[in-house]
Amino acid sequence: MDGSVQALGYSGPPAWQWSDLATSWTAEPLVLGLSVLLGAWYLLAVRAVHRTGGERWQPTRTAAFLGGLLLWIWATCSGLGVYDRVLFTDRAVQVVLLLMVVPLLLALGAPVSLLVGSASERRRERILRALRSKPSKVLMFPAVSTALLMAPPWLLYFTPWYDWSVSSGAGNLVLHLVLVLLGLAYFWPRLQIDPVGHEYPHLVGLFITFAEVIFDAGLGIVLIYGGHLVAEHHYVALGRPWGPSLAQDQTWGGNAFWVLGDLVGLPFLAALVRRMVVQGREEIKAVDAELDARFEEAAAQARAEGREEEEETGMRPWWLDDPNLKHRYGG
Repeated sequence: MDGSVQALGYSGPPAWQWSDLATSWTAEPLVLGLSVLLGAWYLLAVRAVHRTGGERWQPTRTAAFLGGLLLWIWATCSGLGVYDRVLFTDRAVQVVLLLMVVPLLLALGAPVSLLVGSASERRRERILRALRSKPSKVLMFPAVSTALLMAPPWLLYFTPWYDWSVSSGAGNLVLHLVLVLLGLAYFWPRLQIDPVGHEYPHLVGLFITFAEVIFDAGLGIVLIYGGHLVAEHHYVALGRPWGPSLAQDQTWGGNAFWVLGDLVGLPFLAALVRRMVVQGREEIKAVDAELDARFEEAAAQARAEGREEEEETGMRPWWLDDPNLKHRYGG
């Protein structure tokens, strides 16, 4: 380190390079410990579900959950974590990952369904009872769960929370945990893969997603053009002798938050649409099964009474039985 750097009293990491995302590492013991414990529990629970002979657990769910844990570790322990208190842009990218991507992957792993499926009968009933409780229904109400995702970034950047997160090790750790929890509270009821306390149509979720795009864009614009430097005194006191100016760093961070926040919405929309398609197929299958059961019951009753069995007209095209049209089609 040269004399000018020493004079500034800078004691942080060296100048940032793209390679640092893969070569620079730091330890976040709590995140590492939680990730290992959650990963081990998930794999053991999947094994328990397979042993009980229940529904086959989808490998894609396991991959999504473990991928979320690995991304959580990478976002806090890789070069992104090394520079998260030094560069505004670095922190902005980390916020998007921890609030929107890591929780989405964890929710796609359906951990609550796995917990219910691997639990004993008594414990399963307690879990489902808790999900049906009033606090759970309030928390999963669309307006409440959406606020848990939209409000935190605004509160982070325009309250003392951000300053605490970059100037304190404890504040930094709290941020790494709280953002993931808030994101889970949002994606869990939105995807509705797991049991939820308050179900609502997936179409509502699409409208909420468009609202999120507007909020992300609004925050990005304020950070870029607002003219107010967030945690300016912290970054000035840091004395970073390399990289962009404070204003340029915040401009890059605002753009990163805006663009990445919108891009993250794409896989969520894909997951939501896929869930709508799967649910639609399940509903159609259930209706078909009910109609078949009714027809079989009516046929059995006709046979028992010695009557002729009725044709299963429910499976015929409607125009074959319409009195005005059936003669055209040989009905």
